[in-house]
Amino acid sequence: MYYVNREQIAVRLQSITEIASALDMLASNWQATLLEGLAQERALHLAVETVTDVGSFLIDGFILRDASSYEDIIEITGEAGAFPADMQDTLIALVKLRKPLVQDYYVWERTELHPLARTLPTVLPAYKQAIEDYLEREL
Repeated sequence: MYYVNREQIAVRLQSITEIASALDMLASNWQATLLEGLAQERALHLAVETVTDVGSFLIDGFILRDASSYEDIIEITGEAGAFPADMQDTLIALVKLRKPLVQDYYVWERTELHPLARTLPTVLPAYKQAIEDYLEREL
C-alpha cells in the first residue's frame, strides 16, 4: 500500500494558478523594468519548486526509483505517466532554470522576457490537471 501525501501535493498545486497568471501578465505586458524582471525570476523559481516538490512527493509516495537530479524528477514522474509525454521537454527546461535562478542570480538577465514565461501559463495548469488525474487514477 502506498502512502501518497495528497494534502501536501494539493497545497503545492494550488499555487500553480497564481504562478501561471503572474507569468501570463508579465508576458502580455512586458516593459523590461527591474520590477518585472524580479517578478519573472520569482515566478519562474516558484514554478520550478512547485513542479519538483510535487514530483518528489509522487516519487516518495509511489516508491518510484530515486531521482539523482531535478531533471530526473521530471523523467521519473513522466515515465510513471503522471503527465503527458509532450509536456516533458518544457518541464525539464523549467527545472534546468533552478541553478541560474538560485545560484547564478547575479548574472540573470532581468531585462529579457524568458521564453518559458510565454509557455508556462498554459503548461502549468495542464500539469496541475494531469497530476490530479493521475492521483485519481492511481489511488
